[in-house]
Amino acid sequence: MKTSRVSFAAALAAGSVLLLSGTAFAHVGVQPGEATKGGYATINFKVPNERDGASTTQLEVNFPVDQPLSSVMPQDVPGWTVNVEKSKLDKPLTVHGKQINEAVTKVTWSGGKIEPGKFQQFPLSIGKLPDSTDKMVFKAIQTYDNGEIVRWIEEPKEGAAEPQNPAPVLKLIAAPAADDHHDAAAKTDGDKNGAAADHKDGHDTAAAKSGSDTTARALGIAGIVIGLGGVAFGVASRRRTS
Repeated sequence: MKTSRVSFAAALAAGSVLLLSGTAFAHVGVQPGEATKGGYATINFKVPNERDGASTTQLEVNFPVDQPLSSVMPQDVPGWTVNVEKSKLDKPLTVHGKQINEAVTKVTWSGGKIEPGKFQQFPLSIGKLPDSTDKMVFKAIQTYDNGEIVRWIEEPKEGAAEPQNPAPVLKLIAAPAADDHHDAAAKTDGDKNGAAADHKDGHDTAAAKSGSDTTARALGIAGIVIGLGGVAFGVASRRRTS
């Protein structure tokens, strides 16, 4: 009886862990989770359907107004209609020598359906990413066909527990330093030179081996000829003696 109670408690605990883990990870997120500061990137908003009796029919992603992007281009998603909204900037951006007076503030996908137990990815090409911050926080709103709306707008705080409805966060990392490129190039050249040296050594070794084989064959043939000559000389001498 005691064993049964222990087994039941263990099963209940394991089930609770799985349930909590599923809840923690089943939210709207951005992939990949990081991109290079000051560059361009292709990201996907991954939307899982969390409800057993309803389907997701709309996703709205809001862009941070204090981190305007000069370029936001959606990729077509079969069965979905995308709408890109722009707003005027208080302070124009200058990108590649061109002045930008407005930026995308919202992208909405609708008309499709994410059924229970499935997920959908919504791709965007974005840039020029800011270089003065370590992250971008996108506030997403998920709508179900039963009228339910889930707002993924809570910004996760470092060192704190994950909020119930965390917003998608894109981490921004520094671009590789010039020295890293130089080291990589030097390593590549070194590998090429090493490969060339190994090839040359191998060639020389093969040539030396080939030369040794040729010498050995010549000496062998000479030995056979001398041996045959000795046999012939012996036979002739025996005949003269007889």
